[in-house]
Amino acid sequence: MTLSHGHSLSESVVGLAITVHRSLGPGLLESAYEECLCFELEQAGVAFVRQAPLPVVYKTVRLDCGYRMDIVVEDDLVIELKAVERLLPIHEAQMLTYLRLSGHKIGLLMNFNSAVLKDGLKRFVL
Repeated sequence: MTLSHGHSLSESVVGLAITVHRSLGPGLLESAYEECLCFELEQAGVAFVRQAPLPVVYKTVRLDCGYRMDIVVEDDLVIELKAVERLLPIHEAQMLTYLRLSGHKIGLLMNFNSAVLKDGLKRFVL
């Protein structure tokens, strides 16, 4: 499956995430949702990188501070997965920071601990 960039890429990934959420439901660890979403992306033939390293540039030095983006789809879309009671401003700040540091423009913050995934979903565009 070849996905075009931008909004339709986000919609396609959200569709796959909803498939995972409908199958598993809320209440599992974030790592389980990540594993299953990566399986769905792979089955759909979508290019992605899991746990993509995110260096921090301080002044002129690139530092590996151990930051990892959960999934980067087609070198365009950053996906940050959560399995928390509710999304908090710190989660949104994390996504915005990941977008700024990585140079990517579009991000999806997904909370799989929601009764309905759409209620735990936020899209970010820089």
